[in-house]
Amino acid sequence: MVTKQSNHSVPPEVDESWWTALLAEEDKYCQVGVKEQLRPDEQFNYGNDRIKRGGKANEIDWRMVQDIFAKDQVISLEITGFNRGGLLVGGSGLHGFVPISHLLDVNCLTDDNEKETILSSYVGRKVAFKVIECDPERGRVVFSERAALAESGKRNLLFSEIYPGKRICGIVTNITEFGVFVDLGGVEGLIHVSELSWGRVRHPSEITKVGETVQAFVIQIDQDRSRIALSLKRLIPNPWEKAEERYHPGQVVDAVITSIVPFGAFARLEEGLDGLIHSSEFSGSAQDSLEGLYEGQLVQVRILNVNSTRQRLGLSLNLVE
Repeated sequence: MVTKQSNHSVPPEVDESWWTALLAEEDKYCQVGVKEQLRPDEQFNYGNDRIKRGGKANEIDWRMVQDIFAKDQVISLEITGFNRGGLLVGGSGLHGFVPISHLLDVNCLTDDNEKETILSSYVGRKVAFKVIECDPERGRVVFSERAALAESGKRNLLFSEIYPGKRICGIVTNITEFGVFVDLGGVEGLIHVSELSWGRVRHPSEITKVGETVQAFVIQIDQDRSRIALSLKRLIPNPWEKAEERYHPGQVVDAVITSIVPFGAFARLEEGLDGLIHSSEFSGSAQDSLEGLYEGQLVQVRILNVNSTRQRLGLSLNLVE
């Protein structure tokens, strides 16, 4: 961990469950030599070679891998297999996994059929990678094709310059259901979906786009695992902190419908403050009222209750004539 924090306000620590949720999909596929834990549709496809995975974890030269990781070197490795989570790569003393989120040819617009075609096209090729995680205890080596775009040593330089609480600029390189990857100039940081907005986010692609330059707030750094947790929402004050001072039961205010759900609709009073208009609050037939609403519609709502601690806002609807 970087400790350069003494003259800067330190943000709240990210709970370990944050990382657990973030990497849940990758963790399912990254383990080398645990084929028995995967369902048949999750097992690696090795093309015509049918290379066996058994024993590969024991063949890893951990001293060499740790040296490559420490020096932030770019290396060329052959792709030996794939599953829907990413690629299996190998070389002399090197075996590991490349999560699909770290491949150059896959992004948020790639559908499932395209992903399989792209993944299979990698098999047998030699590709440049960087080691982004090295964990001998778990038998885990993780590589990134996107990280290899930066010259050797860039990661170490970046980690020497950033710290929790710093504002930093980067370019959005990939968007997944769980968050947004941002290239910081040699290392990718991640903005978890929960850190994109103080309000409700259905999908990260609603907030930003691939190729867009964004400013982000550094929450947490784990240099040993090349992980940087970022936030967009912490760049602005939390609107919930003063929500109970600004809004009170019975108050009628303007709002914008942000999404329609089976049990009602969500409406935004201001950036970061989304409330629920439950179907029981509609006058007349709830179904008829829901069918008359659309996203982006301006409405007037009556405040029913405000709970800043739980970030809950109950609303009742009066449509603008």
